[in-house]
Amino acid sequence: MIDPTPNEMQAMTVGGQMGGEYLESIGKSDLATLTETEWDRFIDAVVTGYCDHLRELAGHDRTRLDAMTPEVPF
Repeated sequence: MIDPTPNEMQAMTVGGQMGGEYLESIGKSDLATLTETEWDRFIDAVVTGYCDHLRELAGHDRTRLDAMTPEVPF
């Protein structure tokens, strides 16, 4: 990813943490030793963590932006 936004950088951190939690749950840290199923679950944890957090941040941004928008007086 070239020039990630602050939200994307936060989401990458969360996605990485989710992947790390999965690895801890199966007692492995060497990615080369993962089975195909473990690899798929690891990637799913990373991508799901990234996407979920990015959506959460977008929701916060939307709420903040909506609060900044003045109401039309008519």
